[in-house]
Amino acid sequence: MRRPKLRHIGAPIPRKEDLRFLTGRGRYVDDIEIPGALHACFVRSPHPHARILSIGMEAAKKSPGVVDIYTGKDLAQWTTPLRMAPPIEGLHPVEMTTLPIDKVRFHGDPVACVIATSRYLAEDAAELVEVDYEPLPAAANLEQALAEGAPKVDESLASNLVSVQRFATGDVQKQKREAFKVVESAFHQGRMTHLPIETRGLAAVWDEGRQHLTVHIGNQVPHPYRSQVAARMRLSESQVTIASPDVGGGFGQKIALYREELTVCAASRQLKRPVRWREDRMENLMAASHAREDSVRTRAAVTKEGRLLGLELEILEDFGAYCFYPANYLARVVAMILTGPYKVRDYAFEVKVALTNKCGNGPMRAPMAITSWVIEGTMDAIARELRLDPLEVRRLNMVETRELPYTMPTGEVIADITPRETLEAAVKAIDYAGFRRRQAAARQEGRHLGLGLCSVVESTTYGSRFYKAAGIPGSGHEAAWLRIEPSGAVNASVGLGATGQGYETAFAQVVADGLGVEPSQVRMQLGNTDVAPYGMGSRGARGGTAGGTAIFLAAREANEKVLAIAAQMLGFDSAEGLHLVDGRIEREILGERVKTDLTLAQVARTAYLDPTALPKGIAPGLDFSKTYDPPPMTYSNAAHACEVELDAETGALKILRYVVAEDCGTVLNPFVVEGQQHGAIAMGLSGALLEHMRYDEHGNNITGSLADYLVATATDLPGFEVIPMHTPSRGNPVGIKGMAEGGVMGAIGVIASAVNDALAPFGVVAERQPLSPDYLLSLLRQT
Repeated sequence: MRRPKLRHIGAPIPRKEDLRFLTGRGRYVDDIEIPGALHACFVRSPHPHARILSIGMEAAKKSPGVVDIYTGKDLAQWTTPLRMAPPIEGLHPVEMTTLPIDKVRFHGDPVACVIATSRYLAEDAAELVEVDYEPLPAAANLEQALAEGAPKVDESLASNLVSVQRFATGDVQKQKREAFKVVESAFHQGRMTHLPIETRGLAAVWDEGRQHLTVHIGNQVPHPYRSQVAARMRLSESQVTIASPDVGGGFGQKIALYREELTVCAASRQLKRPVRWREDRMENLMAASHAREDSVRTRAAVTKEGRLLGLELEILEDFGAYCFYPANYLARVVAMILTGPYKVRDYAFEVKVALTNKCGNGPMRAPMAITSWVIEGTMDAIARELRLDPLEVRRLNMVETRELPYTMPTGEVIADITPRETLEAAVKAIDYAGFRRRQAAARQEGRHLGLGLCSVVESTTYGSRFYKAAGIPGSGHEAAWLRIEPSGAVNASVGLGATGQGYETAFAQVVADGLGVEPSQVRMQLGNTDVAPYGMGSRGARGGTAGGTAIFLAAREANEKVLAIAAQMLGFDSAEGLHLVDGRIEREILGERVKTDLTLAQVARTAYLDPTALPKGIAPGLDFSKTYDPPPMTYSNAAHACEVELDAETGALKILRYVVAEDCGTVLNPFVVEGQQHGAIAMGLSGALLEHMRYDEHGNNITGSLADYLVATATDLPGFEVIPMHTPSRGNPVGIKGMAEGGVMGAIGVIASAVNDALAPFGVVAERQPLSPDYLLSLLRQT
C-alpha cells in the first residue's frame, strides 16, 4: 500500500475531548437520566471464608421503598455460571455462580442484592438483611494457601494451586555448574488495586416490548463485554446493546463482566424496569478487582565479567478467590518476556498461581510491570555481587541494534527497538559519571544519594497468533469503519472503549492523513456496540497500534475510491497523479501539485446521489470497513534514570530527578503521548512507593478507605524529563508501536534500582514494594 506523506499524524493538536471534560460537560453513566430507575445495593460478607447457612430477608423486604431482594439461588435461575477453562496444560478449570450460593470466599463477597426506589433506601434495607454464616478457616496469604492441609478456596480443586506452568530451553543447570558465580535475587510486589476515580457502576434498561437490554456502563471492551452479557443471560447478542459514555478511568478494572453488573442486568430483566448501581469507594477497594501480588526469584549464572550465561526464574502469584481471567495469563506473560533487552539463550521458568481468600485479581495497567524490575534488579545484583559498575553490566549484556531482530529464549521476537540508544541517552542526560562524583561527596557529608537505571521493552500489542500459541481464547485483531457522508463529512469508528487515551483526537489525525482531509472534518464514534464494529477493545497498549492501523487502512481504501470517482468526474482515464489534500483534489504534473476545483463534498454527492455518473464497476456510497490483525507481538522501548536521596534517620525518600528516553514508534499526537508517559510513570511510582492493599493474618481487608490505601498525588512526584527518540515500526503501515504501559514498568524498576544504590553503604537490599519509609527504616535497622 502506498504510504502518504504524513501531515497531521504527529501534530500537537489539542485534544477534542478536553472541551467537554474541562468545562464540566462530560457525560458519564451517572449523568444519564433514566426515569423510573430503581437502585441496587449489595449485602457483602464480613467474613473472608464462611458457609452461607441462611439469608433472612423478611425485615428488609418490609423496609420503605424496597422492590425485591435477590440471592445467589435467584441469579442461578436467570444466568449461567462463568466457567474459566481454556485448554492450557497445568491450568485447572474453575467455575463461579453469579452470586455465591453455598459459601463466601473473601471479605466483601456479595451475597444478596437489594433493589429499591432510591440508593439510600436500598442501603438502609441492606443493613436489615440477616445472613447466618458458619465461619471457616481462611487462606489469607500464599504461605497459608500452599501449606499442607490448607483450607480450600475453591472446593472443586484438589488444592489452592490453580495453575503451574514450566518452560526450559538450553541447559540452565549446566550453565549454573560452569558459571563463575550464580547470583540469586528476590522480588516481592505488594497487592494493589486500580483506583479509577469513577468506581464501577452501570444502568441496565430492559425493554420488555422489544425484548432488548441496553447497558450504560463505562467499559474498555464494549463488544466482548456484550458477548459475555448475552451468553450468561441466554440472550442473542442482537438483544443487547452496550453503550459506554465518557469513562472516569479504567486501568484494566473495567474489562471483566463482574458479578454485581450481571446481577443488575438480570434484575432489570426480571422487574422489567431500569436498575442502576454505583459502588462506593469502600466497595471498590474491597471487592472490585486487585492486582500485582507476586513473589519472584531469579538465579543468574554469570562469568566473572558479569556476562549472563543462563537464567532461572520462579514466580508465585496470589490470584485471590475468583478467576475472572485465566489464572496463568498475567504471570505467564511476565515469564515469556522477562529477559527484555538482554541476551541469554539458556532460560527456564516455573510459574505457580494460587487462590487465596482475597478479592480476585485482574490485569492492571502494565500487568507485566514487574518484568523490568526483575531483570534490571538481576543486573544490579550481578554488579553488586561481582563489584562491577551496574551500567557496564547492562552494556555487556544488552542486545545491540545490529543484532535485531533478536529472538528471546521463549521464542518471542523483538525488532524495531532501540534499547542501547535510549540507555545511552538517559545515561548522558542524568550525567552518570558526574552523579558518581556527587554521590561520593554526599556520602562524606552523611547524605545518601542513589541512581537507578531501568531499560524497558514493552509488549504493547498482541496479535491473534500470540493468543493461539499461548492457548488463550480470543483474538488480537481490531476493526474499523469509515463513512463519508453526502456532504463530505467523515464519520469513523473502531471497536475500542475510550477511557482517557485521546482516541477522538489521535484517530481523527490518522483518518485525516489516510484519507486526505483536515482532522476537524472527522468525527470518531466510540463505545456503542450498535454503532462501532466488533473489536477487541482497549487493553494493554494496543489502541494506537491495532485501532490506529485498522482505521488507517479503512481511510486508505476510502481514498482510493474517492480518487477513482474524482478521475471520472475530471475526465481522466485513471487516478494516477491525483491526490486528496485537505478535502480538495489535487493533480500532480511533473512533480508539482496543482489544485483542481473538485472537492470531497462534490465527489461524495456524486457517489450517493448520482450513481449513474460513477465509473464502471464502482458501487454507490462511500462506506468502508477494515480489520487488522497485528503481528504476534509489537514492542516499544525506553530507558529510565532516576536520582533519589534517602534519609537514613526516617527512611523517607525524595526523588531528585527523573529522566526517560523513549522510542514508541510513530507518534500520533505528542500531547496525547506525553500525557500517557507522565500518567504511566506517576502510576508506577505511586505503586512502588505507597500503594498496598493489606489483609490481616485472618484474611480481613484492612484497607477500606483512602486513609489506609495511600496513593501518590502531584506533590509526591517529581517533574519528568522525557527525551523522544522515536523510530517507526515496520510491522504496520503507520509505524506505530504503542506506549501506554511502559512508564509503569520503568518506574517500578528504576525506583528500586535507585533505592538499592542509596542503600549500598549499609549492606542491605530492598526486595519488597512498596518502598515505604517503614520498610526502608526496618532494613536500615538491620545494619
